[in-house]
Amino acid sequence: MSPATQEPRSGGPALELLVHGVGGATPQDMLGDPRTVRITGDEKAAVYRRTDDAEAEDRPGDYRDRPIPEAYCWSNLTSGNGARALWLLLLPFMVVNLAHWMRPRAKGRRTTTRLYGALVRLVALTLTVLLTAAACEVALDLLAWQCAGSDACSDERSWLGFMSAAREGWWSQPGRRLTVAAVVPAALVALLWYLSNRTWSAYESQRPPTGAGDTAAGDEDDEGDEDTPEAEDGDHDGRNGRGEDSRNGRGEDGRNGRGEDGDHEDGGDHPGSAGQRKPLVRPALGRPGFWYGRRLVARLRAAHTAAGLLTVAAAVAGAAARHDRGGENALLKVCGILLEGALVAGAAAVLWVVARRGRSERRVDAGIDRAAVRCLPGAALVLLALSLLYASWSRPGWTSAGTLPGDVTFRVIVLAQGALVVALAVAARRLHRRARHPRTVLHGLGGPAVAMLACALGGVMTGGVAQRVADWLDGPGTPGMDGEGTIPGPPVLLSWQASVIPVLLAVLLVPAVLLAVRTWHTARRLVPQIEAEYFDGDPGEGRRDRVRTRRIAGTRARAALTDVAPLIVGVVSGATLLLGAAAVGGAWASGEVPGRSFGEGPAESAAEAAQALGSWLIGFGFILFVTMGRRAYRDASARRTIGILWDVGTFWPRAAHPFAPPCYAERAVPDLTWRMCTWTGRTGGRLVISGHSQGSVLAAAAVWQLPADTRKRVALLTYGSPLERLYGRWFPAYFGPKALLELSSEVDCWRNLWRRTDPIGGPMLITAETDPAGDGCDDPTDVDRQALKDPVVYGRSERHPLPEPILGHSDYQAHPDFAKERAALLDRLTPAVPRQAQGSSGRSSA
Repeated sequence: MSPATQEPRSGGPALELLVHGVGGATPQDMLGDPRTVRITGDEKAAVYRRTDDAEAEDRPGDYRDRPIPEAYCWSNLTSGNGARALWLLLLPFMVVNLAHWMRPRAKGRRTTTRLYGALVRLVALTLTVLLTAAACEVALDLLAWQCAGSDACSDERSWLGFMSAAREGWWSQPGRRLTVAAVVPAALVALLWYLSNRTWSAYESQRPPTGAGDTAAGDEDDEGDEDTPEAEDGDHDGRNGRGEDSRNGRGEDGRNGRGEDGDHEDGGDHPGSAGQRKPLVRPALGRPGFWYGRRLVARLRAAHTAAGLLTVAAAVAGAAARHDRGGENALLKVCGILLEGALVAGAAAVLWVVARRGRSERRVDAGIDRAAVRCLPGAALVLLALSLLYASWSRPGWTSAGTLPGDVTFRVIVLAQGALVVALAVAARRLHRRARHPRTVLHGLGGPAVAMLACALGGVMTGGVAQRVADWLDGPGTPGMDGEGTIPGPPVLLSWQASVIPVLLAVLLVPAVLLAVRTWHTARRLVPQIEAEYFDGDPGEGRRDRVRTRRIAGTRARAALTDVAPLIVGVVSGATLLLGAAAVGGAWASGEVPGRSFGEGPAESAAEAAQALGSWLIGFGFILFVTMGRRAYRDASARRTIGILWDVGTFWPRAAHPFAPPCYAERAVPDLTWRMCTWTGRTGGRLVISGHSQGSVLAAAAVWQLPADTRKRVALLTYGSPLERLYGRWFPAYFGPKALLELSSEVDCWRNLWRRTDPIGGPMLITAETDPAGDGCDDPTDVDRQALKDPVVYGRSERHPLPEPILGHSDYQAHPDFAKERAALLDRLTPAVPRQAQGSSGRSSA
């Protein structure tokens, strides 16, 4: 009897674990019942059942023909309370963290892989320095140095009176004014440290299940693990077969005598090297430490905190040291030299800590580098205190004229970011050449392109703050353009950066128009195809409702724009890199704002217009960010909309920037893994994990973390899934063809539902060429179902008297094929071995 005609097999109770997608969902909506009860979890993320199903395991006879439905709700991890709306200000940090995970998949390029990770972490470090430098620009330069040093500016602002140079008070000396103003950027750095530390405890401190010794520490491509040598024969949970946690028999905690983290390049002293069964090689997402990276986050948090404090110290001490070099006080001169040398040494230590070590995923990385975590921020805080004391020393003849040297600082930051992005592109290209795949975005340059976008976002946000504050302080004048202003204004480079924004928008207009025209042509070309689909190859009848046909065709054509989004990202990133270089060159060569750098004539008029428009746009962008954050803080619906952005952007752990919004998957994936393990262990039953949209990504990640015996008792049902269309293309090292192939072959069966009108979900594209294994489903290449019709019917009928909507990405469960595929997965799961009942309740305290 063929598998298609076999009688359904009963293998104990069946569970359907539902995982919702972006935007969140209520358990009542997911379960289709207003009466629900929480089985396990808390207010952030929990598993729910219908009230009638709460004790379902005690009544197995009632569930012979249907599964027990459970809903895992995780939306409060990203869009819960109003304070999370402030995460919008951390958007550049989140974007650069994504660049870390966009590394191309490569084999045998361990050094290049580590270089790629180190370069991304350095780009992330420049963003922290940029944010702190912008705060110093506003507080130290514009307010304490320029406005408080100008009689006209300080007279109009009474709250600056105690620092006014005209009043000649104790705080009126420039160094002491800088000391007072340094509280603002230092407090900002302290706030970022506090939020990072607090969100780690709330989101990312959930340890995944350990002890599943069926998997190796990593795969043959060394994907994602940068700080340790390759080890194809490694123990899953960092043990060496003698019960010693992360030790190698030499009494060293997690080290192998070479200062490396307990992984053995030659097999060493662990299972597989002495004739034992060789463990299976696991993909990156299946590694035991992938969703628990306490050590790296703590290291990076300490380094970035120190970098921020050192930036503030350098801004304060640097101004005083420049004055003392031209003065007659030899003691202050020597103190300034020593202090600047200490700041340079501190910066070198920060760079070493950031670049030296990446993620360690081959085990639960719960250790702490105490020297770096404790000493580095403490030393930076001591240097900041010494800098404030040094700057506060009395210098009666010192006056604040002109501006602080912020122009040089911002130039160095921008040049460093550009150089790092170019080096990152070279590394990414080398990796991609070793493992080419036609679906990888931008030929492997997706990571560098996104890193460039993160730098651009950081520049727009920080420049916008400085420009708006300068315009507010300057009164009727325009900083840098005339003599009517009361202060010189912000660094010239910020005005040049603002001036290139209109040029960038003009460049973007070309591909936008081309895509619009292409979408229109695609929609027209789809009209006969859609009519043939709904009318069995006879399109004549379909022409009776051209509006309906065109609406369906337009929806499909717009959904296809997702596949060309990399083109827009590439154009924006390339143009940003070139225009940013031009802005630095123009500011460096002229020393003037664009409106005063081109003399008279049309060039001057164009430069003035670009500067004015760019300044307005950059200010508008910053105000828009603040407005959105304020609205989301008060409005739950707006907060949910912003939460969709975090659903996608904060899926990945904080591997590059510790101040990025927290990774909800480090809570959600262990939750799902524990729930599947504990339920199958207690009941011996069958389980289908059913994920929609982003929920399918969480489901796949959780299945990868399961022990082998549990994976074979689990079926996977995905719908509207971005696993291949978005994650497979943008994150090829983790969701590429090989990873999806392994996932398909290791679960009992996997089915994927998709629509052509869906702009997010798509097919998995696992073909016979990429999946020759043949174990898993009866036909493991048959993951994708035929595309679901959307709408289900074209017009009115007896069964559908009202017009059916075009659903796109939503309501997959309403389609008739959904129930059929779920039933088929449950029927084909291997019958479970009967087990003794354990307790009277089906609840789990996982």
